[in-house]
Amino acid sequence: MASVPSKGKGLIFIISAPSGTGKTTLVKRVMEDVPDLRFSVSYTTRPPRAGEQEGEDYHFVSPAVFQEMVKKGEFLEWAEVLGSRYGTPRVDLKALAAEEIDLVLDIDTQGAKKVREKVDSPVLIYLLPPSLEDLEDRLVKRDLDSPERIKFRMANAQKDIKEARQYHYVIVNDRLEEAAEKLKAIILSERRPKKKESILEERKKKRR
Repeated sequence: MASVPSKGKGLIFIISAPSGTGKTTLVKRVMEDVPDLRFSVSYTTRPPRAGEQEGEDYHFVSPAVFQEMVKKGEFLEWAEVLGSRYGTPRVDLKALAAEEIDLVLDIDTQGAKKVREKVDSPVLIYLLPPSLEDLEDRLVKRDLDSPERIKFRMANAQKDIKEARQYHYVIVNDRLEEAAEKLKAIILSERRPKKKESILEERKKKRR
């Protein structure tokens, strides 16, 4: 993809998807090409997996440290998944706008609902697998979960996908390059100057 000169506006892009859909790979690919885009690194109590790096994939903390952060109100949203906690740190929207930076949040649908209660007009993007069969095949091939956990993730994915209709945009991640182009186009489109009323009306139409 060619580099595109475009400044951020302090926007929040929420990207949700069932586990195994390829969300992390897609976001990294787009961030290589789109300037002034920052990834919000979440905190988690689970141990790092092979290849994961502290401060890049997650901030890995102990349950005690995580709980202390919860008490201090340092999370925009947090949840417990499969026995581990995940939290999105609070953001300073005014500072982001001043720096001309947009922020990408990688969170699930429940977390997205919580963020929408606290942040004005985030852009919601849902990433779908080509099919549930394809998703299960990806989960098996990546060899990170037991058969029991894969069954849990698949059951959760079927429920989660129903929430996609509440999002402004939906992308099917069948071919990485095509999905990356679509995500890039969404980000650049949202960055274009628009009247507030036009933005709200546009998003209402996308939900219909």
